[in-house]
Amino acid sequence: MAPMSNPTVRAIVTDIEGTTTDINFVHKVLFPYAYAKLPDFLRQNAEAPAVAEQIQAVRDVMQDADASLEAVIATLLHWIDTDQKVTPLKALQGMVWADGYQRGDFTGHLYADVAPALRQWQAEGKALYVYSSGSVQAQKLLFGYSDEGDLTPLFSGYFDTHVGHKREAASYQRILDTLDLPPASALFLSDVVEELDAAQQAGMQTLQLVREGTQAGTRHPCATRFDEIHL
Repeated sequence: MAPMSNPTVRAIVTDIEGTTTDINFVHKVLFPYAYAKLPDFLRQNAEAPAVAEQIQAVRDVMQDADASLEAVIATLLHWIDTDQKVTPLKALQGMVWADGYQRGDFTGHLYADVAPALRQWQAEGKALYVYSSGSVQAQKLLFGYSDEGDLTPLFSGYFDTHVGHKREAASYQRILDTLDLPPASALFLSDVVEELDAAQQAGMQTLQLVREGTQAGTRHPCATRFDEIHL
């Protein structure tokens, strides 16, 4: 592909699922693992402060302050079944995945072109960030226990749905406020056109990763691999 329109990219914000990571890893490894392990994890750890906080957050979303633990579990499993981007679910999934990564049950999948490009960009002085609907904890776990080892030292920060949903321009504005950079000096990478549209509305540069199974759009520059991205 052609170089980016503005050569002064100082920060790169990347999506994970479908961008750095095969969507199948999330849907065929991580989600089923959380689905299988989450009920017993909650029953065994419901009194732990961090877990109790998220259980209460689920009740808040349910609008049922007195919901039983089993009702909370049933709601969480329904959210997984229907791929709901609910913040307390993401936090609890992250706790379960932490156990799985630490036990060596799986490693975080990365496309082979990702780690070399991230290392090169960081060495060139680009600040690297992640913005994913998965929790910050889950993001750190995936890159910390990745196929390529611990990549977390490469990143300057992480964003999740606490800043807002990924198809809303205001979310990207909040990220830009944190980066304290001119919008045009930040590049957002994603496989989802609607997310790229929102980032573009906030003034960011955008690029669509067209991995296997992704439909290329027409409103953003495209690349099939990270090593095709020429900054």
